[in-house]
Amino acid sequence: MIFDLHCHTHFSDGLLSPEAVIARAKERGVSVLAITDHDTIAGLGIAQKAALESGITLINGIEFSSQWGKGGVHIVGLGVDVSSPALIAAVEFQEQARSARAIAIADRLSKAGFPGALAGAQEIAGSAILGRPHFAQYLVAIGAVKNINAAFKKYLGAGKPADVKYQWPLMDQVIEWIHAAGGVAVLAHPAKYELTRTKMCALISSFAAAGGDALEVISGLQQAALTEDLLRIASSYSLHASCGSDFHIPDQPWQELGSFGHLPAHVKPVWELLGYPQ
Repeated sequence: MIFDLHCHTHFSDGLLSPEAVIARAKERGVSVLAITDHDTIAGLGIAQKAALESGITLINGIEFSSQWGKGGVHIVGLGVDVSSPALIAAVEFQEQARSARAIAIADRLSKAGFPGALAGAQEIAGSAILGRPHFAQYLVAIGAVKNINAAFKKYLGAGKPADVKYQWPLMDQVIEWIHAAGGVAVLAHPAKYELTRTKMCALISSFAAAGGDALEVISGLQQAALTEDLLRIASSYSLHASCGSDFHIPDQPWQELGSFGHLPAHVKPVWELLGYPQ
């Protein structure tokens, strides 16, 4: 069985609809898929219907933005009850936070010479939660920059004119939300936060101490040495191991659905906590 426990649809910052993600996962041989859109569960109902029709097992998921120290980290919730009052309240809280941040970003872009940024980005986002990628797409669409990377480098990235910091809820709070919704809390892509190894270990230690359940030891294509290192760290903190593509856009081989290394047989896979056999 191939488990891919981290991917995105157009309800957050992915390109494809939930139906298209399910279809692509089926083509790629994925057996069990978790859709984990950023701070929203809006696409899960659609995805469950498509998964049932395609024969794929879908795990309800979400990727929460949270705060650790001065930086943001992402916590994936797997197996959450989408009808849980705690989860619904958490999603509403995050949506309001993202809305306030989007307005602040648009205000800064307006001062930089782009007064239509809010409306333009919202049109691109459609039913998705408005985020920085939508502003980047807007800047590309109006010819202000050549591509999305350039939009971040010139306007939206750290230290740039429209860089708006936000104090997301603390990691402990997010783990509490996930557990209250009956889910399993996973620290997403720990090696991608631009931390030294010492600080990454401190992050993982804090996550475990706060009641976190698992570490995403594989995030898309990565070096085997990194996987082994993360597995050792997970084991040292008695964390289960998770894996996922972090799929957003088709035809990016480093983040393609189901295309990453398998977890070694000796580890404790996170899907055991979700009731699935290895």
